[in-house]
Amino acid sequence: MVKFEDYKYEELDFDAITKEYETLIEEFKNSKTANEQIQTMYKIEKINVRVSTMASLVSIRYTQNVNDKYYAAQQEIMDEKIPLLQVSFNKLNHAINDSNFKEELTKEFGKRYVNDAINALKIFDEKIVPDMIEENKLCSAYGKLIGSAKVNFRGEELNLAKLGKYMTDIDRDTRKEASEVYYKYFEDHINELDDIYDKLVHLRDSIAKKLGFENFIDFRYLQLGRSDYNSKDVKKYRDAIYQYVVPVTQKLFERQQKRIGIDSMYYYDYNLEFKTGNPRPIGTPEELINKAGTMYKEMSKETDEFFTFMRESNLLDLVARDGKQSGGYTTTIAAYKAPFIFSNFNGTSGDVDVLTHEAGHAFMAFRCKDAKLTDYIWPTLEACEIHSMSMEFFAYPWMNYFFGDNQVDKYKFAHLSGAVTFLPYGVAIDEFQEYVYANPNISPKERRAKWREIEKKYLPHINYGDNKFLEEGGRFFRQSHVIQSPFYYIDYTIAQVCAFQFFNLMNKDKKDAWDRYVNLCNLGGQDTFLGLLANPSVRLVNPFVEGTIQNTIKPIQEYLDKFDDMNM
Repeated sequence: MVKFEDYKYEELDFDAITKEYETLIEEFKNSKTANEQIQTMYKIEKINVRVSTMASLVSIRYTQNVNDKYYAAQQEIMDEKIPLLQVSFNKLNHAINDSNFKEELTKEFGKRYVNDAINALKIFDEKIVPDMIEENKLCSAYGKLIGSAKVNFRGEELNLAKLGKYMTDIDRDTRKEASEVYYKYFEDHINELDDIYDKLVHLRDSIAKKLGFENFIDFRYLQLGRSDYNSKDVKKYRDAIYQYVVPVTQKLFERQQKRIGIDSMYYYDYNLEFKTGNPRPIGTPEELINKAGTMYKEMSKETDEFFTFMRESNLLDLVARDGKQSGGYTTTIAAYKAPFIFSNFNGTSGDVDVLTHEAGHAFMAFRCKDAKLTDYIWPTLEACEIHSMSMEFFAYPWMNYFFGDNQVDKYKFAHLSGAVTFLPYGVAIDEFQEYVYANPNISPKERRAKWREIEKKYLPHINYGDNKFLEEGGRFFRQSHVIQSPFYYIDYTIAQVCAFQFFNLMNKDKKDAWDRYVNLCNLGGQDTFLGLLANPSVRLVNPFVEGTIQNTIKPIQEYLDKFDDMNM
């Protein structure tokens, strides 16, 4: 078995690759039969696999160490050259649209592939290539600014991820000081952050308008593959969260305030779930990975095969260290048919969440590693997050392995209530982004003020006290999705509602819930989001349909009410 460190990176000759694409596109256009076009598509897919593999290896190795000069330089090349390939992809999409064999292509590759190719014509033109290159560079600049952060906390030099455990400390002064240090880094770099985001907003608005869109919002929805719902559906969904979930979260925050015994809660207090301390995993990172191995072995034969492959191939990079970019992600390395999990363990319960959340992503990718096309491994983003968030719930029976018997209820209550309280924050981020891109010319200061206004609507409990940076609306800068992946964040909330459906189902019929979950994973990216939910082997309820939110949240609330959280 080839291990990740032996995965070979080869610098790409983009001029040669472009010529290969151009030759095959002409071959496709000149094909006399459907079979000839199909075979040409498979030749093109081989190039796609090569390019995707090298791009993934660069991205992984760069985020593993943003100070690595070689991979930093290679990432800059990828940022510049990958958008140029869109010119060839666009020619292929035109050829697919003009094909006399669309019916046969659809039969071979699926309806989504052909439809996506046609829709892609609406969101690309050669004239936006320089803008795409600049967008990549700005996103990488943000990633480096956050990933290379070093702060001093009580004489110890830490990156932002390592500061996390102090922000959940049982001692209030420690939580406050750690939180102040954390946000001070953002405050000290506010001019750089404002500049990066302001440039991105104007750039994205310009891209959309060059292609005939009124603004970036509709462009981005199409770019994200949201073909069966639109921003009006999402607005109704946000309204439902505000109406049915915000009241539930406010009660949960009131319970938290009583639990930890604080009269006046401030922003740094909400990181502490229990007076006796938050649940913390027991063991070293290696021991946690070993426990995860046991869990996935016992969970199912499918998860055992998957996690054994991940461990034996060294496809897990989980521990925070200097120079490592913050956050977590899962990606795939196409040529090796291998998922890769990246995260930053920091000694909190979030370390276990990574072993379930990111493993859910990777499990789906592993199940679909033999897909005909790399484009069919991953569905649209909101569907991807169902795999990850649902896996967190399916792992509940094994949480004693990670936390011990005395912390299991603590973890389950904190985790599930946190999933509920996350929903208003997630939709607040989306409402903020919609406002920003509908009003691209407002100043950075006005953007921050608007964030604070929206934040007060969905999270009315938050009190920032004398923290001027947060009170003036700077908090959103810590959410990398806002900068690097616009409009992605709402997908987490939509997926959470779907994952709640699996949670409610598993409490009634665990086997049925698991079977339907595996079926969803097996489908990968074969259909649209709503198409996947409606598949007869999955049968999840559309989150945008009236009644879904309240019907889903009610049993969750009842489950949480059974906990005696005051005595945890």
